[in-house]
Formats: sequence, structure tokens, C-alpha cells
Amino acid sequence: MRKRLTRVALAYLPLFVLMAGAVAAGQSTIFQFTLEDFDVEGDLGTFEAALDLVTYDSGVQRLRLQLTAPSPATPPELVVRWTIPSVDIDGYWNPNIAIDKVGFWRNRVESRSTNQAPVITLLNGADRNRLTFAVSDALRPTESRCYLREEDALFHCSVRFFAERAPATDRYIVALWLDGRDVAYPEAIADVADWWAAHEGYEPSPVPDAARWPMYSTWYSFHQNLDPDEVIAELEIAKQLGYEAVIVDDGWQTLDSSRGYAYTGDWEPERIPDMRGFVDRVHDLDMDFLLWYSLPFMGENAKGFEAFQGKYLWYWEGQGAWVLDPRYPEVRELIISTYEKALLDWDLDGFKIDFIDRFTPDEETVLTAEDGRDFASVDAAVDRLMTDVMERLRAINPDIMIEFRQRYIGPLMRKYGNMFRAVDCPNNAVANRVETMDLRLLSGDTAVHSDMFMWHPNDTVEHAALQILNVLFSVPQISVRLTEIPDEHLEMVRFWTEYWRDNREVLLDGALQPSRPAALYPMIHASNEEKTIVGLYEEMVVPIGSAAMGGRRVGGSAAGGAATGVIDVVNAKPGMTVVLQIDNDLGSRQVSTYDVTGNLIDQSTRRLTSGVHNFSVPTSGLLRIEQR
Repeated sequence: MRKRLTRVALAYLPLFVLMAGAVAAGQSTIFQFTLEDFDVEGDLGTFEAALDLVTYDSGVQRLRLQLTAPSPATPPELVVRWTIPSVDIDGYWNPNIAIDKVGFWRNRVESRSTNQAPVITLLNGADRNRLTFAVSDALRPTESRCYLREEDALFHCSVRFFAERAPATDRYIVALWLDGRDVAYPEAIADVADWWAAHEGYEPSPVPDAARWPMYSTWYSFHQNLDPDEVIAELEIAKQLGYEAVIVDDGWQTLDSSRGYAYTGDWEPERIPDMRGFVDRVHDLDMDFLLWYSLPFMGENAKGFEAFQGKYLWYWEGQGAWVLDPRYPEVRELIISTYEKALLDWDLDGFKIDFIDRFTPDEETVLTAEDGRDFASVDAAVDRLMTDVMERLRAINPDIMIEFRQRYIGPLMRKYGNMFRAVDCPNNAVANRVETMDLRLLSGDTAVHSDMFMWHPNDTVEHAALQILNVLFSVPQISVRLTEIPDEHLEMVRFWTEYWRDNREVLLDGALQPSRPAALYPMIHASNEEKTIVGLYEEMVVPIGSAAMGGRRVGGSAAGGAATGVIDVVNAKPGMTVVLQIDNDLGSRQVSTYDVTGNLIDQSTRRLTSGVHNFSVPTSGLLRIEQR
């Protein structure tokens, strides 16, 4: 039911404003809205609702919803709705980890401070934005949807607020970003990331250079059965291959190997009693050391369990663990001091922090600031906790590294950490490619890491290489027993890791163009003024020219792209034929092909006129075109 809804033009200053110069002006637009296009549905109770709409010179619009009540009351569940015609729309993008980006009925994002990001993009088959919308409030739970209704061939878009109970308030303001410009879809998504990052309290954490180098993870290679001597033997090889850090995952803190969390919470290194000695051995290899923690849990068998009775949110049955309530100052201090002590005592370089999304209330949670709680909202308390974690850890080590994995990847998570990793997808190269590209598009300068790739030692070297080649445009993490794989596999890892290191500035900082998300990014371009790198994952024609390789860098400052420098095509598909469509005559170029382990297979000079050119490139090999 709609109640006391008013529509105003500019009755008050917007809470979230578009930063001057944040997006280019003069773009053509596909969709432009008026206030009459929006409905607000719900029983407002004592609240009144007002909408205003602003259109900026760029063509981006901002819709603001304000709720006010004469005295604090529980905010009502509300839905803002609008529709657009299904014209020239062929797929969607959202930050969910599901790789289906064409089933419109699945186009829904449930987000809060620690889970997902409230943004959806509709795009056409030419990778052009048709509508991108986002919610300014990334702290509180929201549900964003945009599905196709068969009865009218309209996209029905909506954002739902307060479906989950919230603390009483007398005022709430939220803004929707509405981008109907005809721009490349990565640009539309990157502008949303910039919009969030410009808001007070959403400032992303600085990213140390150490977070942007390849790392070894113990999770798939060791799981909970960690042995320092065996790990060091792995790292001695990993360092020679170009890996600069180790992430020691779950298992160090307990002798229990059941994968549950009943003994979690004391954070004593039962399995590795001499943790400082272990860290020192890693540092002696000139490698950094990051340690895993499950942030919110206190196991029912932990020694500290009794001390926090009554200060838990809910019980995770099956895992034997309780979720701590961060609204209590002593809970926050327990967590922060645990990390501080580990950082100081063991000389760590960073933390992998897991399960932060479990900080949620349940039906029985009392949402008031009383009885020892200094916050009513769990989400607000988590924000306070993680803001203080970063502040106090950076006071000890300004270059501290903090990793979160999907789905803890929203704009506030960028404030809490500086490394985002793809969610677990062991031995699944395609999923790893999709997940890392989804993260790259929305994460700005936050370091995006692959899930730690692995493969079976009996696999062919060409097929094993796909695990690396599919994540070239992110920071690689490896988790395979290097002491047990064949020598040919080691040479493959060495070659492609050296290639990544040599081209890091292009792969991470160049103008990024992942094509066709609905087809799982079958081709990815990254380029700067000197070089273009193309990852080719399906049988597609590779466009070479200014139109194909120019554009804004996703995740930072602008960068040009041109076909005048070196062109690398990574053949990460089954067939050996690589087809290039060249826009402009490149003249005579040196053409080299390399196999999966970096051996030079062929080198010749070819005249590359405008038009189509075929090349034979080994599977999981490299084609390089450069000036003679």
C-alpha cells in the first residue's frame, strides 16, 4: 500500500552526490526517467516518504528516497519499483558468484555491509550498457532485482528495503544511481565503484604493493593437515617460480581436522606451536606470511566460550560454533586484540579473514543498544569493528594485507581489506575466470586475486596450464603440491608466472575489456600505450585496433590502447588456430609463437595488412606480434 508519498524536485541537498568530473558528460542515453516512473510500495505506518530525482550533465540520474517519522519507530518494509521496455537487452551483470548471466529470473542481489554489492547492469550483445542501477546504502540489507515479465516484455526493476528487521529510527535517506548511458558496460560498473568510494565512510583501504604479487596458499594442497617442514619445502620451490607470499589457511589453530569450528576461538597454534619460528623461516625465504582466521566464531569447545555467554548472535548447528555479537565492546576488543597480538608476537604480514558475512541477526535478536550493547544495529557494529581493526593494525604495520573472498566484496568491504579473492572453485578454470572478472569490474584498485588454482598431477601440461591462463588478469594464487607435480608442469608454472610478472602493469593496470559476460568472458583485452594482451578462451575473432583496445582502465586512472606496440594473444582454448581482424595496416611485423612451457616454436616476418589473418598457435601457448 502506498501512503503519504510525495515527489519533489530539489527540496533538499542530496545525501550522496555525484562527484564533479566523476563521469564523462555528453554521452548519449538509452533510458531517462521522470519521478512519475517510480512507485514506492509498503505500509509506511507513522513514516512519510518523499522522492526527488536529479539528472546530471553526464546523463546519470540520482533518485533519492527520504523517510521521516515524528518519533523513532521500526522502519517499514518498502519497495521502490520501476520498469523499462525489453529493447536491445541481451543479458545482465551483477556481482553474484553464479555464472549464469542470461537467466533474467535469477537477476537478484541480496546485499549488506559484509555480503555482495547492491548493483545490477543490463547490457546488450555489443557489451554496451543499457541500464545500471545501484544503491547508496551498502551497510544495511537490501534486495535489488530486475527480471523480465513475460506478460508485457518489460523489465521490472526494484529495490527492497527493511525486509529484515531494523532498529527504530525517525529518519532514513537513501539514493539510487541510475545510469542509462550508451557506454561500454565496464565503464558503467566502474563509475558505480567510484561513486561509492567517494562517499564518507566508504573510503577504500590503501593497497600495498605486496598485495599485488603471486602467492602460495596451503588450503587445497594441505587443507587442515599443516606441517611446517612440508610447507617450507613447497615455498622453496614457489619462491623460485616467482611467488612472493604464503597464505597459511585453516588448520594451524587446532589439532581437530574435521573441518568444523567447535574448537575455534582461542586462536592458539596447537598444530604449529612454534608459530614465530615458522614465520621466521618463511621470511628467511624473502616471502611474506598471511594467516587465516574465521572472524566471528567461538566454538562450543573453545576455552573462551563461557566468558562470552549471552553475547552471541546465533548457533551454527553442524559446525559446533556460535557467532559472536559485535555490538558488545568487549567482543570487538577480543577480536581486535587477537589480531594485534598475532601481528606483534609472530611478525605477520597480513591476515586472511573468513566468514565475516555470518555477522547477522536472527529472529530472536533484540535490536536495541542496551544491556551492555553500544549499537542497536549488527551491521553498524560490524562496520565499527572492521574500521577499528584496520586502523589499529595499520598503526602497527601500514602495509598490512587483509584478504576477503567472494562474496564479501562490497564497497564497505573495500574499506576493511585490500585483497579480494575469487570464491572457492578448485580445478575449475572457467569459474575462476568469471569470478575474477566479476571482481575486477567492481573492485577499483583493490587487489583482485584468483582462487588458488590446482590440478591433478596426471593431467596434461596444456590442460593444467588453463588453470593459470584463465586468471591472468588477476593476481595468481597457487595451491598444488609443487614437490609432487611433474617437471614439465613446473616449467609451465615457471614460464607463465614469469610472463605474468613481466606484464603485471598491463594485466592489472591496463585498460581492461572483458567481453560478453553472458558468454562467460570468452575474450579479455588489457592494454596500455606499449602493449596489448588478449586472453582468448573460445573460438572467436580477435579485433586488433584502436576501437578494440582503447578505453578507460577498470579500477583506476585512464590508459590508452593502440596496436602500434607489442600484441600478445594467449591461446587458452582447445584449437590451434588464432584469427585476428586487423583494423589498420600494421606493416611488417615479427611474429613469434611459444608453447605452453615457453619454448620458441616459430618466428617469422609477416606483412599484416588490414583484414583477417590466421595464425597457428599451440594450445596454452602464446602468439606475439611486435616491431622488427
